[in-house]
Amino acid sequence: MVTYRYRCSGCGSFDLALPMGQAAPERPCAECGGAARRVFTAPALGRAGSPLSRARAAQEASAHEPRVVTRSAEPRRPAPPSDPRHAKLPRP
Repeated sequence: MVTYRYRCSGCGSFDLALPMGQAAPERPCAECGGAARRVFTAPALGRAGSPLSRARAAQEASAHEPRVVTRSAEPRRPAPPSDPRHAKLPRP
């Protein structure tokens, strides 16, 4: 839904939420029923959320400046069992 602004000559301006492309040049005023003409205003643009901004910045930076890997990607080996009886078990 997009918010469109209309101005009535008697009542003033008011906003209507309509599907995109469904705004007529004139609409009936919500208060007096008279003809209200559409007013063109600047679009309401918002900034993306912080996680999205960080993801975009990381994607743009990786195209020209790949991250340097400081450690290997090998999985860590599990810690040896702490039960002393496990040491007596046969090993593969």
